[in-house]
Amino acid sequence: MKEFELEPGEHVVLQARKHWFLFLAELLPYAILLVVPFALPKLLVLAPPAAPYAALFDYHAALARATLGAWLLVVWTSAWGAFTRYFLNVWILTNERIVDIKQAGFFNREVSSLFLSRVQDVTTEVEGVLPSLLGIGDITVQSAGTVDEFHMHGIPRPEQMRDVILRYTSLHPKDSGV
Repeated sequence: MKEFELEPGEHVVLQARKHWFLFLAELLPYAILLVVPFALPKLLVLAPPAAPYAALFDYHAALARATLGAWLLVVWTSAWGAFTRYFLNVWILTNERIVDIKQAGFFNREVSSLFLSRVQDVTTEVEGVLPSLLGIGDITVQSAGTVDEFHMHGIPRPEQMRDVILRYTSLHPKDSGV
């Protein structure tokens, strides 16, 4: 099932997701948690008072293997959830509107749409050295409708998307009513 249908004559101009660097930064804690059960026994041996606890990580025992399997399953599922949110959260700009698709959980999705004729202001914000070097920023589109603004955090090249939105907005006359 599609999240939204294109109207006759409408076509997708641009899609934007969160920058890949931010996605990798989200995955880093899961990578660390994945390594913990294998690294912790080796680290415990290095600290003499904690050395006896290293025996708890003997994965030859059935209970330890089951615990390890459950740990890895939880970490994998959590990391997969982060990937799902990254992949399914998207801004789509068409020649008629902006569509904001937010995936909050595995079974919770919100789709909002804003016609370009309702766009009042488009603002971009890039803060910090690393975001400036990587071209990561935020974009906010304010509208004249009931939804005050659309906001997307951490997208690549926000200035480029702002310029494209403004270019297509200028092709649509403003709505006089709300």
